[in-house]
Amino acid sequence: MRDFSQLMVFTLDDQRYALALGRVERVIRAQAITALPGAPAGVQGAIDVQGTVMPVFDIRSRFGLPPRALRLGDQILLARTTTRAVGLCVDETQGVMACMPEQVLAAEQLLPDVAYVQGVLTLPDGLLLIHDLDTFLTQSEQQALDQALEHGA
Repeated sequence: MRDFSQLMVFTLDDQRYALALGRVERVIRAQAITALPGAPAGVQGAIDVQGTVMPVFDIRSRFGLPPRALRLGDQILLARTTTRAVGLCVDETQGVMACMPEQVLAAEQLLPDVAYVQGVLTLPDGLLLIHDLDTFLTQSEQQALDQALEHGA
């Protein structure tokens, strides 16, 4: 299991999620997302971050949440998969949480059929689902994204 000693916590609707802090580059204010023709369904579009075109993942759809328009208070969490830098539109980041790695349960122990979740941390006020960026896109979706970025850039 990866290093979960520090987690970046964020919300989508009323549910809290997290990423291993080592995957997070920074958080920026929401900005216009440009549609990316040919990108897989899990990609919302692309943004320009200091001259670099970066795909923005639609994590709301991946977690079965209803779609909604980007709001002024939303944030984009810039993170890194094993292959690329990506953006994640989130309602709000709640900061960094320290935890003991042994407190994190493997997702399949609690939620055997949930995808895109790497671990689960049980807190006094609910569950914290730790997102797995590396399983977000299938290999064929990654190839489609590469082609869309190449043609869109």
